[in-house]
Amino acid sequence: MSWAGFKKSVNRAGTTLLQKTGQIERTVDREFADEEAKYRIFEKECQALQKDSKAYWDAMRAMTAAQSRIAETLETFYSAADRTSEGAMAGHAYKRSVDDLDTTFTRELDVPYRTTISEPLGKMCAYFPVVNEHIAKRNKKLLDYDSARSKLKKLIDKPSEDPTKLPKAQQENDECKEMFDMLNDQLIAELPQLLDLRVPYFDPSFEAMIRMQAKFAEEGYEKLSGVQRYFADNVRDDYAAGQLDAQVEGILQEMRELSICGGN
Repeated sequence: MSWAGFKKSVNRAGTTLLQKTGQIERTVDREFADEEAKYRIFEKECQALQKDSKAYWDAMRAMTAAQSRIAETLETFYSAADRTSEGAMAGHAYKRSVDDLDTTFTRELDVPYRTTISEPLGKMCAYFPVVNEHIAKRNKKLLDYDSARSKLKKLIDKPSEDPTKLPKAQQENDECKEMFDMLNDQLIAELPQLLDLRVPYFDPSFEAMIRMQAKFAEEGYEKLSGVQRYFADNVRDDYAAGQLDAQVEGILQEMRELSICGGN
């Protein structure tokens, strides 16, 4: 930081302190405050959306990977018992289906998700530091203006013996006000425009997410439906009637009777 920049920072810190103690009047622009509040909500929501969209896709990746590992284990269980059984064939079919689903996810959905959802969100969020820099600059110029106005008021209320001080203070006040007004008016005009653009900007991403979710669900249903043919037709009815629960309980009872499971 240059010496001039350091002096400005010190002066602004002093102005802030004097404003807190009521010695310098603080300029309050309600219109800007309202627009900034709306912008801050938008900024927070976009950042949350970016975080959640990444978490969602990471969860999808984790789910398909875990599904593949489960299928591999089930196939091993059934194949070790009887490779020709319907259970073994179902395990193999399930493994093949989830592998295909995982391949579909990687090949057909991963890249489109990044290009239509993740990257647009990232680009939008990348603008926030730039906008925030403009807001910070506006706030600094406001402090300069409040300080200059306070000095001018003091000289008007209590004229100095030096006749050059008042014109200099007036010039400094006018220059600070002009700079502040320019930045303030720009933000008041453009912050609403930025917010108005969010819907048309995110529309394609929202549509793409819905389409990809639907495609993944359809692919999953189509591939896993083929596995059902390896199960008896009455399995669903037995499950609804509670008979499968009784079957599982019977097997658990047989396990309990084994010595290594605590049986006598």
